[in-house]
Amino acid sequence: MADLPSTPLLDTVDTPEDLRKLDPKQLRQLADELRAETISAVGSTGGHLGSGLGVVELTVAIHYVFNTPDDRLIWDVGHQCYPHKILTGRRDRIRTLRQGGGLSGFTKRSESEYDPFGAAHSSTSISAALGFAIANKLGDKPGKGIAVIGDGAMSAGMAYEAMNNAEAAGNRLVVILNDNDMSIAPPVGGLSAYLARMVSSSEYLGLRSLAKRAIRKFSRRLTAAAGKTEEFARGLVTGGTLFEELGFYYVGPIDGHNLEHLIPVLENVRDAEDGPILVHVVTKKGKGYAPAEAAADKYHGVQKFDVITGTQAKAPPGPPAYQNVFADQLIKDAEHDPRIVAITAAMPSGTGVDRFARAYPDRTFDVGIAEQHAVTFAAGLAAQGMRPFCAIYSTFLQRAYDQVVHDVAIQNLPVRFAIDRAGLVGADGATHAGSFDVTYLATLPNMVVMAAADEAELVHMTHTAVLHDSGPIALRYPRGGGTGVALPQVPQRLEIGKGRIVREGKTVAILSLGTRLAEALRAADTLEAKGLSTTVADLRFAKPLDEELIRRLLTTHEVAVTIEEGAIGGLGAHVLTMASDQGLIDAGLKLRTMRLPDLFQDQDKPELQYAEAGLNAENIVDTVLKALRYNEAVVTDGARA
Repeated sequence: MADLPSTPLLDTVDTPEDLRKLDPKQLRQLADELRAETISAVGSTGGHLGSGLGVVELTVAIHYVFNTPDDRLIWDVGHQCYPHKILTGRRDRIRTLRQGGGLSGFTKRSESEYDPFGAAHSSTSISAALGFAIANKLGDKPGKGIAVIGDGAMSAGMAYEAMNNAEAAGNRLVVILNDNDMSIAPPVGGLSAYLARMVSSSEYLGLRSLAKRAIRKFSRRLTAAAGKTEEFARGLVTGGTLFEELGFYYVGPIDGHNLEHLIPVLENVRDAEDGPILVHVVTKKGKGYAPAEAAADKYHGVQKFDVITGTQAKAPPGPPAYQNVFADQLIKDAEHDPRIVAITAAMPSGTGVDRFARAYPDRTFDVGIAEQHAVTFAAGLAAQGMRPFCAIYSTFLQRAYDQVVHDVAIQNLPVRFAIDRAGLVGADGATHAGSFDVTYLATLPNMVVMAAADEAELVHMTHTAVLHDSGPIALRYPRGGGTGVALPQVPQRLEIGKGRIVREGKTVAILSLGTRLAEALRAADTLEAKGLSTTVADLRFAKPLDEELIRRLLTTHEVAVTIEEGAIGGLGAHVLTMASDQGLIDAGLKLRTMRLPDLFQDQDKPELQYAEAGLNAENIVDTVLKALRYNEAVVTDGARA
């Protein structure tokens, strides 16, 4: 670990109460030390860097001006909250970020009273802050709801749904728009800062309220005209007309790194009797750290890195990442099929769609943080004869479930869902785990659900999805690198609903879905060494099931075990239902299902997460031996018999 930075002033601040005792002239030094500490901490742990560096001054200013935690501060997404954690009593644990048993990389209610609302998905902050504001208003309690939301998160409809209802909160609600990328407004400077201070001042707001009361005595038409005149005049120089239309009083834009500008504006907003208010601040991702400023995309999320040089630790060379295998095969198919298009929801590099975009920019669509729109947009494309691939993380596809059901499945439209980050995801923890997609997709009529056991299978499944025009189809695959198998030169079109036998035996049958196949084969080696002949099947499909194969395995082996990287209600439940429907349970079937436990697992290394979940080779062997040892003619739906 590099030498720790010198932080004499920060060392005196453990909570925002300590911060508020400082002289305003000391805040610049505090912000500089906070930035240095953030860089040092993330350098040793990895994590999100650029977004946190961009809000250092804003974090200091908010905690200095507002009475947190009574004023409820909510960070949208939460990936920019590391400086906030340092200032709210968690500095002694900041170098445990995203590690097993350590601090979460996002806000988390169980960590601190200064995290009133957990986050990790985008665009929820205004809705939550509105809830806090209204609750305090109804309960006649002090405290505001303060939402800090990035301009990227403003691409999601949920933010506007919340703003449309915000007027009921009055001055209890403050929304701070952190504009760090999309350049909603022109560059800021002294004039804009002056204007922001002026329009947020008590004198201006007082005159505004007085004018409103006086003008109500005139006609409605004059009232409306006067309001539009003021709105238009301020909109010309501040660009806030959209927010005014949604019922907010708009202040800004102001320089989010200039504490002399931020502090007086936030004090005016804190004391204002008019509201709700939206404060527009302009910041720079990676501010104060040259490597991050120069490459905001590469320093958004980082591995451990050298603080002096900015050089990130590189993983040793290995198999290609699953998302790149998917993208490369899609590119090959697209060479021969102009109907193939790729859609992503603000995650081009994470899904491999950036690779497709370089090859086919006109057939690539990044719709922003708008998963619902992405799915229905894909449905429209499919209805017009295109072959759309909607590449979305499993955890984010949950946000568009109604559209999957209503706009895709009911209409039986051939939308292809490329579901990245299936299964457990390590450092991002429960909020990003792909635990539920098999359960929520395989329950839908018309849906086909595939899970790749390795990168070669992903090539076949991508090609199969291209050619599947009879309805919706999903292919799921995990985060990270593959297993190292050779990639096929010519992809196969898989028969829908048909699995494969990987290893043939007589006593034990292991029915695997997804990348637990490697663990199933390891378990088979151990069982064979104990004299238990073992069959291993890669079912490939969670829906439709290969009923012929499954029935044969269940009726010719003494014990059968299903294993999957998903929650209850997935493959195991479907196999149990099939067995029940076909009367196999009455024949004394010995079937055990292994799947993720019924809990939200915290972050850790993926291999440790799967060990905790009971989904490794040792657990498979244990499940089989217990089933045989006790000779129970029962069917259980538990992680362990």
